[in-house]
Amino acid sequence: MADAGHLRIGELSRRTGTSVDSLRAWERRYGLLSPDRSDGGFRLYSDEDVERVRAMQAHLHDGLAAAEAARRALETGFREAGGSDDLVTQSRRELVDALASFAEGKANSALDRLLGALSVDTLLVEIVLPYLHELGEAWARGNASVAQEHFASNFIRGRLFGLARGWGEGAGPHALLACPPGEQHDLGLIAFGLTLRNRGWRITYLGQDTPLSTLEQEARELAPDRVVVAASTPERLEDVLADLATLGKAAPLSLAGAGASAELAGKAGAMLLESDPVSEAERLTLDLRTGSRSRP
Repeated sequence: MADAGHLRIGELSRRTGTSVDSLRAWERRYGLLSPDRSDGGFRLYSDEDVERVRAMQAHLHDGLAAAEAARRALETGFREAGGSDDLVTQSRRELVDALASFAEGKANSALDRLLGALSVDTLLVEIVLPYLHELGEAWARGNASVAQEHFASNFIRGRLFGLARGWGEGAGPHALLACPPGEQHDLGLIAFGLTLRNRGWRITYLGQDTPLSTLEQEARELAPDRVVVAASTPERLEDVLADLATLGKAAPLSLAGAGASAELAGKAGAMLLESDPVSEAERLTLDLRTGSRSRP
């Protein structure tokens, strides 16, 4: 029996990386989607609709015309359309190879295929962040050059900011994100901002090397629902513990990144974010909905 629809079109768009306008056009012109109706009359899409959209994307990437791509997607579904784990594995390998050889065009193509096959959340947690971790370890061992690390990091930062376009708009809960003074590693924080945006949050991103006085001032003026400070080493947070404690009085505060720990969070009066970005974004969203606004 087909699974029941449970996704509004905005969520379907976020999961597949396809614009709402395109989804509506594919539904209207080709009958690609088969939504149910909620009691309030809203269209609700199923996991099978997600699979058909991804199949459509895979066929379009192979060069098929839209009508033919839709016909095959309706016949076969995503996994038979080349959207299996093999396609993801191959595209990931091509992305890694392209970044290692400074081939920006090939890297963009591989990442586009991954975006067509995976939700943004899955792309971040299963592809991008593990790759960045592996790249950092390779650099530490001397198996990757400084040039390779910088090229790959800047490429990924640019693509993530492309996905983040407009993330400060809307009427959802508001998150203020920053790195403490001296901290230059912000890709994990950008990824976390994207997972929050996918759950309806508005993002104000201050980014790398943010003075705590500036962050506190903005927190008091903007009154965000959550301030997140991320650091790659404990020293970055230890140097500003007193300022973090003051910041925590201005707005609910969380510490994140490899440099954050339960001890440091406790001293700063902050909540520790220690799991993957998707899990922590879910936790903050649930806390806000239930009114718990987690504190240490």
